[in-house]
Amino acid sequence: MYPLTPWVKRLLIANVAVHALVKATGQLLYLWGALVPAEVLMRPWTPVTYMFLHAPGLSHLLLNMLSLYFMGPRLEERLGSRDFIVLYFIGGLGGAAFSFFFAPQDAVVGASAAIFAVLLGFAMYWPRERIYIWGILPVEAWLFVAGLIALNLFAVQPGVATYAHLGGAAFGFVFLKGREWRRGAPRRDFQRKVQETSSASLSDRSALQRWEAIDTSALHELNRGEVEALLSKARAVGVRGLTNDERAFLDRMTTRH
Repeated sequence: MYPLTPWVKRLLIANVAVHALVKATGQLLYLWGALVPAEVLMRPWTPVTYMFLHAPGLSHLLLNMLSLYFMGPRLEERLGSRDFIVLYFIGGLGGAAFSFFFAPQDAVVGASAAIFAVLLGFAMYWPRERIYIWGILPVEAWLFVAGLIALNLFAVQPGVATYAHLGGAAFGFVFLKGREWRRGAPRRDFQRKVQETSSASLSDRSALQRWEAIDTSALHELNRGEVEALLSKARAVGVRGLTNDERAFLDRMTTRH
Protein backbone atom coordinates (compact mmCIF):
# COMPACT_ATOMS: atom_id res chain seq x y z
CA MET A 1 0.00 0.00 0.00
CA TYR A 2 1.25 3.48 -0.88
CA PRO A 3 2.00 5.94 1.96
CA LEU A 4 -0.37 8.85 2.35
CA THR A 5 0.32 11.67 -0.08
CA PRO A 6 -0.14 15.36 0.81
CA TRP A 7 -3.60 16.03 -0.62
CA VAL A 8 -5.03 12.67 0.30
CA LYS A 9 -3.98 13.28 3.90
CA ARG A 10 -5.49 16.78 3.93
CA LEU A 11 -8.76 15.61 2.41
CA LEU A 12 -9.08 12.76 4.89
CA ILE A 13 -8.50 15.12 7.80
CA ALA A 14 -10.88 17.76 6.42
CA ASN A 15 -13.74 15.34 5.82
CA VAL A 16 -13.44 13.67 9.23
CA ALA A 17 -13.11 17.04 11.00
CA VAL A 18 -16.19 18.47 9.26
CA HIS A 19 -18.20 15.35 10.11
CA ALA A 20 -17.27 15.73 13.77
CA LEU A 21 -18.11 19.44 13.65
CA VAL A 22 -21.53 18.72 12.17
CA LYS A 23 -22.34 16.49 15.12
CA ALA A 24 -21.08 19.12 17.57
CA THR A 25 -23.24 21.88 16.02
CA GLY A 26 -26.42 19.82 15.96
CA GLN A 27 -26.69 19.60 12.15
CA LEU A 28 -26.59 23.41 11.72
CA LEU A 29 -23.50 23.18 9.51
CA TYR A 30 -25.16 20.39 7.56
CA LEU A 31 -28.14 22.58 6.74
CA TRP A 32 -25.88 25.50 5.83
CA GLY A 33 -23.53 23.58 3.53
CA ALA A 34 -25.68 20.95 1.81
CA LEU A 35 -26.27 21.41 -1.92
CA VAL A 36 -29.81 21.96 -3.15
CA PRO A 37 -29.22 22.70 -6.84
CA ALA A 38 -32.40 24.75 -7.27
CA GLU A 39 -31.21 27.10 -4.50
CA VAL A 40 -27.60 27.42 -5.64
CA LEU A 41 -27.96 31.12 -6.52
CA MET A 42 -29.01 31.85 -2.95
CA ARG A 43 -26.22 29.68 -1.51
CA PRO A 44 -23.41 29.78 -4.11
CA TRP A 45 -20.86 28.16 -1.77
CA THR A 46 -22.72 24.85 -1.61
CA PRO A 47 -21.24 23.26 -4.80
CA VAL A 48 -17.99 23.14 -2.82
CA THR A 49 -19.13 22.72 0.78
CA TYR A 50 -21.40 19.76 0.00
CA MET A 51 -18.31 17.68 -0.82
CA PHE A 52 -17.20 17.78 2.83
CA LEU A 53 -20.55 16.87 4.38
CA HIS A 54 -21.84 13.32 4.80
CA ALA A 55 -25.05 11.68 5.90
CA PRO A 56 -25.52 11.10 9.64
CA GLY A 57 -23.78 8.02 10.93
CA LEU A 58 -20.43 6.71 9.76
CA SER A 59 -21.16 4.43 6.78
CA HIS A 60 -21.33 7.20 4.14
CA LEU A 61 -18.17 8.90 5.37
CA LEU A 62 -16.34 5.62 5.92
CA LEU A 63 -17.03 4.29 2.41
CA ASN A 64 -15.80 7.47 0.74
CA MET A 65 -12.74 7.87 2.92
CA LEU A 66 -11.68 4.24 2.53
CA SER A 67 -11.87 4.65 -1.25
CA LEU A 68 -9.76 7.81 -1.02
CA TYR A 69 -7.31 6.16 1.37
CA PHE A 70 -6.65 3.13 -0.82
CA MET A 71 -6.90 4.64 -4.32
CA GLY A 72 -5.88 8.24 -3.80
CA PRO A 73 -2.17 8.05 -2.90
CA ARG A 74 -1.15 6.07 -5.96
CA LEU A 75 -3.16 8.34 -8.23
CA GLU A 76 -1.77 11.51 -6.63
CA GLU A 77 1.74 10.15 -7.10
CA ARG A 78 0.97 9.48 -10.77
CA LEU A 79 -0.74 12.80 -11.54
CA GLY A 80 1.18 15.04 -9.20
CA SER A 81 -0.44 16.83 -6.27
CA ARG A 82 -1.68 19.78 -8.31
CA ASP A 83 -3.51 17.75 -10.95
CA PHE A 84 -4.82 15.33 -8.34
CA ILE A 85 -6.56 18.02 -6.29
CA VAL A 86 -7.88 19.61 -9.49
CA LEU A 87 -9.32 16.23 -10.51
CA TYR A 88 -10.90 15.83 -7.08
CA PHE A 89 -12.66 19.19 -7.14
CA ILE A 90 -13.63 18.91 -10.79
CA GLY A 91 -15.30 15.60 -9.95
CA GLY A 92 -17.16 17.26 -7.08
CA LEU A 93 -18.24 20.20 -9.23
CA GLY A 94 -19.27 17.79 -11.98
CA GLY A 95 -21.52 16.05 -9.47
CA ALA A 96 -23.07 19.40 -8.57
CA ALA A 97 -23.60 20.23 -12.26
CA PHE A 98 -25.31 16.92 -13.04
CA SER A 99 -27.50 17.29 -9.95
CA PHE A 100 -28.48 20.79 -11.06
CA PHE A 101 -29.68 19.53 -14.45
CA PHE A 102 -31.19 16.18 -13.50
CA ALA A 103 -32.31 16.47 -9.87
CA PRO A 104 -32.53 20.18 -9.01
CA GLN A 105 -34.80 19.73 -5.99
CA ASP A 106 -32.82 16.97 -4.26
CA ALA A 107 -30.42 17.84 -1.44
CA VAL A 108 -26.95 16.39 -2.04
CA VAL A 109 -24.09 15.83 0.40
CA GLY A 110 -20.93 13.77 0.33
CA ALA A 111 -17.57 13.42 -1.37
CA SER A 112 -18.89 10.64 -3.60
CA ALA A 113 -18.76 12.63 -6.85
CA ALA A 114 -15.13 13.58 -6.21
CA ILE A 115 -14.37 10.00 -5.18
CA PHE A 116 -15.93 8.71 -8.42
CA ALA A 117 -13.47 10.89 -10.33
CA VAL A 118 -10.61 9.39 -8.30
CA LEU A 119 -11.88 5.83 -8.85
CA LEU A 120 -12.21 6.43 -12.57
CA GLY A 121 -8.67 7.83 -12.73
CA PHE A 122 -7.33 4.80 -10.87
CA ALA A 123 -9.12 2.43 -13.26
CA MET A 124 -7.82 4.32 -16.31
CA TYR A 125 -4.19 4.01 -15.23
CA TRP A 126 -4.31 0.58 -13.57
CA PRO A 127 -7.26 -1.23 -15.17
CA ARG A 128 -6.01 -4.70 -14.22
CA GLU A 129 -5.30 -3.87 -10.59
CA ARG A 130 -7.40 -6.05 -8.29
CA ILE A 131 -9.81 -4.40 -5.88
CA TYR A 132 -11.13 -6.56 -3.06
CA ILE A 133 -14.82 -5.96 -2.41
CA TRP A 134 -15.53 -6.37 1.32
CA GLY A 135 -11.88 -7.37 1.54
CA ILE A 136 -12.68 -10.76 -0.01
CA LEU A 137 -13.92 -10.68 -3.61
CA PRO A 138 -11.20 -9.68 -6.13
CA VAL A 139 -12.39 -7.56 -9.07
CA GLU A 140 -10.23 -5.79 -11.64
CA ALA A 141 -10.35 -2.01 -11.29
CA TRP A 142 -11.88 -1.35 -14.72
CA LEU A 143 -14.70 -3.82 -14.03
CA PHE A 144 -15.27 -2.47 -10.55
CA VAL A 145 -15.68 1.11 -11.79
CA ALA A 146 -17.74 0.04 -14.82
CA GLY A 147 -20.03 -1.83 -12.45
CA LEU A 148 -20.44 1.21 -10.22
CA ILE A 149 -21.32 3.39 -13.20
CA ALA A 150 -23.79 0.78 -14.50
CA LEU A 151 -25.47 0.60 -11.10
CA ASN A 152 -25.91 4.35 -11.07
CA LEU A 153 -27.26 4.34 -14.62
CA PHE A 154 -29.70 1.46 -14.34
CA ALA A 155 -30.41 0.88 -10.65
CA VAL A 156 -31.35 4.28 -9.27
CA GLN A 157 -32.10 4.11 -5.55
CA PRO A 158 -33.99 6.68 -3.46
CA GLY A 159 -31.67 8.72 -1.27
CA VAL A 160 -28.60 7.95 -3.39
CA ALA A 161 -26.99 10.86 -5.28
CA THR A 162 -26.92 8.95 -8.54
CA TYR A 163 -26.51 11.96 -10.78
CA ALA A 164 -23.73 13.37 -8.63
CA HIS A 165 -21.84 10.08 -8.98
CA LEU A 166 -22.25 10.09 -12.75
CA GLY A 167 -21.28 13.75 -12.98
CA GLY A 168 -18.12 13.11 -11.00
CA ALA A 169 -17.13 10.25 -13.28
CA ALA A 170 -17.96 12.20 -16.46
CA PHE A 171 -16.10 15.37 -15.48
CA GLY A 172 -13.18 13.34 -14.18
CA PHE A 173 -12.92 11.49 -17.48
CA VAL A 174 -12.97 14.71 -19.49
CA PHE A 175 -10.31 16.27 -17.27
CA LEU A 176 -7.98 13.28 -17.50
CA LYS A 177 -8.37 12.96 -21.27
CA GLY A 178 -7.78 16.68 -21.66
CA ARG A 179 -4.70 16.37 -19.49
CA GLU A 180 -3.36 13.59 -21.69
CA TRP A 181 -3.96 15.69 -24.80
CA ARG A 182 -2.28 18.77 -23.30
CA ARG A 183 0.73 16.78 -22.16
CA GLY A 184 1.08 15.31 -25.65
CA ALA A 185 0.80 18.69 -27.38
CA PRO A 186 4.48 19.70 -26.98
CA ARG A 187 5.57 16.40 -28.51
CA ARG A 188 3.16 16.82 -31.41
CA ASP A 189 4.37 20.40 -31.96
CA PHE A 190 7.96 19.22 -32.00
CA GLN A 191 7.20 16.46 -34.49
CA ARG A 192 5.35 18.90 -36.74
CA LYS A 193 8.22 21.35 -36.65
CA VAL A 194 10.67 18.60 -37.49
CA GLN A 195 8.56 17.61 -40.47
CA GLU A 196 8.29 21.21 -41.63
CA THR A 197 12.03 21.83 -41.27
CA SER A 198 14.12 21.53 -44.40
CA SER A 199 16.72 18.77 -44.25
CA ALA A 200 19.29 21.45 -45.15
CA SER A 201 19.17 22.63 -41.53
CA LEU A 202 19.75 19.11 -40.18
CA SER A 203 22.90 17.09 -39.85
CA ASP A 204 23.46 14.44 -42.50
CA ARG A 205 22.70 11.69 -40.01
CA SER A 206 19.47 13.37 -38.82
CA ALA A 207 18.33 14.00 -42.38
CA LEU A 208 18.90 10.36 -43.34
CA GLN A 209 17.08 9.11 -40.24
CA ARG A 210 14.19 11.39 -41.07
CA TRP A 211 13.95 10.11 -44.63
CA GLU A 212 14.28 6.49 -43.55
CA ALA A 213 11.20 6.98 -41.35
CA ILE A 214 9.05 7.58 -44.45
CA ASP A 215 6.26 5.01 -44.67
CA THR A 216 6.88 3.91 -48.26
CA SER A 217 3.93 1.51 -48.16
CA ALA A 218 1.59 4.52 -48.05
CA LEU A 219 3.11 6.13 -51.17
CA HIS A 220 2.17 5.80 -54.80
CA GLU A 221 4.21 3.16 -56.60
CA LEU A 222 6.21 5.74 -58.58
CA ASN A 223 7.01 7.83 -55.50
CA ARG A 224 7.87 4.70 -53.55
CA GLY A 225 10.39 3.62 -56.16
CA GLU A 226 11.95 7.07 -56.27
CA VAL A 227 12.23 7.26 -52.46
CA GLU A 228 13.85 3.83 -52.26
CA ALA A 229 16.31 4.71 -55.03
CA LEU A 230 17.31 7.99 -53.38
CA LEU A 231 17.70 6.34 -49.98
CA SER A 232 19.99 3.75 -51.55
CA LYS A 233 22.01 6.54 -53.14
CA ALA A 234 22.23 8.47 -49.85
CA ARG A 235 23.47 5.39 -48.02
CA ALA A 236 26.02 4.63 -50.74
CA VAL A 237 27.51 8.06 -51.42
CA GLY A 238 26.30 10.04 -48.42
CA VAL A 239 23.57 12.64 -47.96
CA ARG A 240 25.74 15.34 -49.49
CA GLY A 241 25.81 13.33 -52.70
CA LEU A 242 22.13 14.13 -53.33
CA THR A 243 21.17 17.11 -55.41
CA ASN A 244 19.02 19.91 -53.99
CA ASP A 245 16.04 18.66 -56.00
CA GLU A 246 16.50 15.12 -54.67
CA ARG A 247 16.66 16.36 -51.07
CA ALA A 248 13.57 18.52 -51.62
CA PHE A 249 11.69 15.52 -53.00
CA LEU A 250 12.53 13.43 -49.92
CA ASP A 251 11.46 16.32 -47.68
CA ARG A 252 8.10 16.46 -49.44
CA MET A 253 7.63 12.72 -48.97
CA THR A 254 8.45 13.16 -45.29
CA THR A 255 5.68 15.72 -44.75
CA ARG A 256 3.19 13.35 -46.39
CA HIS A 257 4.26 10.52 -44.09
